[in-house]
Amino acid sequence: MLCIVLGVWLFAQTPIRFEAVDPARLSAAATFANAWADFDGDGDLDLFVGLNGTPNRLYRNDKGTLNDVAGKVGVADARATRAAAWGDADADGDPDLLVGFTPGAGSVLKLYRNDRGAFADVTADAGLAVDAGAVRQLAWVDFDSDNDLDLFVAFRDRPNALFRSENGKLTDIAPSIGLADKRRTVGAVWFDYDEDGDLDLYVANMDGDANGLFRNDKGKFTDVAADAGAAGLGREPGVAANGTVRPCAVDVNKDGHLDLVGANYGPIGLLLNRGGKFEDVSKAWTIAIDGRYDTCAPADVDNDGNIDLYVNGTVTGGQSYRDYLLRNTGKAFEDATPDALRPLNADHGAAWADFDDDGDLDLALTGTGTDVMPLLFRNLLPPELSKRSIFVRVIDGHGRATMPGAEVRVYATTQGARTLLGTRLVDSGSGYNTQDAAPVHFGLPTLEPIEIEATWPANGRRVTPLSRIVSPQISRVVTVVVMK
Repeated sequence: MLCIVLGVWLFAQTPIRFEAVDPARLSAAATFANAWADFDGDGDLDLFVGLNGTPNRLYRNDKGTLNDVAGKVGVADARATRAAAWGDADADGDPDLLVGFTPGAGSVLKLYRNDRGAFADVTADAGLAVDAGAVRQLAWVDFDSDNDLDLFVAFRDRPNALFRSENGKLTDIAPSIGLADKRRTVGAVWFDYDEDGDLDLYVANMDGDANGLFRNDKGKFTDVAADAGAAGLGREPGVAANGTVRPCAVDVNKDGHLDLVGANYGPIGLLLNRGGKFEDVSKAWTIAIDGRYDTCAPADVDNDGNIDLYVNGTVTGGQSYRDYLLRNTGKAFEDATPDALRPLNADHGAAWADFDDDGDLDLALTGTGTDVMPLLFRNLLPPELSKRSIFVRVIDGHGRATMPGAEVRVYATTQGARTLLGTRLVDSGSGYNTQDAAPVHFGLPTLEPIEIEATWPANGRRVTPLSRIVSPQISRVVTVVVMK
């Protein structure tokens, strides 16, 4: 017990600090999307950055040094980019890349198949050629638990799409299952909100439209947002100037249930999950800061076990709204924005990853303005704290990362008793119009052995294989296999 108490005291006294990483090379203006994945299979996470009309970038990570190889591997499109998502679309064991462009000549979606670290355009072959649409959130997810990744696409100006994968082809079935929502959708996240064994969909809408919570009932979807208390996510629906840009599903209070956080045009929102119904605690948790926000990016920044939040302020109506890094105290959020992040303007994409393999999470950002902004910031958590962490990769029985929407829980075990340390959702659409393919991260109170448990919502069953006892001192990255 002494170690845990001491650990908490150290966390509380440690300021959060970041520094820009190699800003002479890792900087750009007019960037919109970013996403992490180990595309070359060398054990570290690489970074894709989508720009606004100049060639997109793919930074290969070589032991903490990032070099742009987009032109070499075939993903340096110069078309204005608005979204990116990594996922194993062809189920061959490596992450493929989907990019969403602004409307223009050719499809607004482009799927690059990853073939041993080189990429080929397979958009037409996959059935993803879409001529028009304001693409926003892309989410790879196996919504029907048939062992391949389907694709959800949120459009701001046309009905949303759900492309079911069958024998390597993707077909939009949204109209037939209740997901062709015509509201102005910009964000989405998949998770089993009611814990009934299937993946549900929360969509964030703009321009006053209420948000949607689509409950999955045997593959058919019904919007239950109003009944569940989730239509506003902290802002008032029906007010044309308000909206939700980014929803995040996170276990804020460590009770094992996934809550909802909203980056809004309006106050930031927090809804606690009370067993499938949601309670608005935005004001009680001191998170209801009024402004204009695009990004909700959850992460345990200080490795104290609590999920913190990065929310960006955007530029709209001639006003620039500031960013916040909000530290979770366990009962409320407090402003802990470090000096290196305070002056940033108009950043959109926010994506966390431990790019330098030191145990804490670093922050990748994009900025929509004309000012050049650093693309990557290193977390300067002291080594005695950064090493108190573990990363969990969830794969299916074939060794593939086809598990977005899976839940991971970590427990402390003392004399046969289990204490929940935290719950994480395998990424199914986070940051800003992005999806990472990265292990989930947990900060730990000590380096004592822990128990890891993964759950997959599968057609009305919640599949949880036998949990594993692991030692963070021996291995920082753990792989858990879940049979669908």
